[in-house]
Amino acid sequence: MLTHKIVLLSGDGIGPEISEVSKKILLKLSNKFNFNIEIEEELFGGIAFEKFEDPAPKSTLDKCKSCDAVLLACVGDSKYDQLPRELRPESGLLKLRSDLNLFANIRPVKIRNSLIESSSLKKEVIQNVDLVVVRELTSGIYFGEPRGIIKNKNKERAFNTMVYNTDEIERITEIAIQIAKKRNNRICSVDKANVLEVSQLWRKTVENMAKNYKEIHLSNMYVDNAAMQLIRDPSQFDVILTNNIFGDILSDLAAMLTGSIGMLPSASLNNIGPGVFEPVHGSAPDIAGQNIANPIAMALSTAMLLRIGLNQIQAAENLELAIDNVLSKGFRTSDLDDGKSEIISCSKMGEKILEEI
Repeated sequence: MLTHKIVLLSGDGIGPEISEVSKKILLKLSNKFNFNIEIEEELFGGIAFEKFEDPAPKSTLDKCKSCDAVLLACVGDSKYDQLPRELRPESGLLKLRSDLNLFANIRPVKIRNSLIESSSLKKEVIQNVDLVVVRELTSGIYFGEPRGIIKNKNKERAFNTMVYNTDEIERITEIAIQIAKKRNNRICSVDKANVLEVSQLWRKTVENMAKNYKEIHLSNMYVDNAAMQLIRDPSQFDVILTNNIFGDILSDLAAMLTGSIGMLPSASLNNIGPGVFEPVHGSAPDIAGQNIANPIAMALSTAMLLRIGLNQIQAAENLELAIDNVLSKGFRTSDLDDGKSEIISCSKMGEKILEEI
């Protein structure tokens, strides 16, 4: 029987609650579809800092490098904001991405019919939305050097460097192209080439890559216009390709098309080695421990792990169908309250999904 080794990073805030749901889902699906799942839980984020004074301990990173896939919940809490930057939970996340060379972040945004009334946008605007944001993840302004804060007698001056080379742009473009080929062959590359030299190189490189794929229809859009278009007419997009900081912002904006950021999964991938699968939302420390968090984004991230990380396609499809069935029966967590549905807890939502599986 095939055995898959998974590292589970529950992290901070609501992480342990939503992780418990996904852990039960993985174990039930492995029994149903006749494969073994070995889950190792490791400390990561703020909870790891509390024990090791390091948000990304070497022992955790070593386990992640040697497994088949990593399932990550969320990290962060305002109580760590006063720590030096390198000790904050978010820096641990950057370290994980860098050490595993996770250069491609994939965020699908698909409207589920049972939740179409939950969006703040009109039904006719979002009903056909089915897009994927492909975000470069290990370069750009979050990693560029030099960076820092300069102090003098009268004031402080902070600076960051946005930098890309052609190899980094080419490899993320190739990922976007391969995804587009399995969808509708359309890519919108988002940049700010009218004012940024790094975006000019980005646009030139993407256009040169696309010339090798005659079936791909490539368009370019400035990031400010792309933000507007995601609200005005989101169904025009198929695959959105963009850099690290623009992708960070646009993918969260796209998340709200679905009605809740608690509904969206993501995958962070490399060419060789394990990927990291995580919900788009944050750690929500204000509701942690109250059993009211929405576990569906984590569950959908688990489906992406099964599909992409483990090639367990049937199990992934079963999980996605189970989630849709629960929602269609009118069960919701409080973030999806439409005044018509039955509001249930995080753990109860997990039980409903398990029943459908």
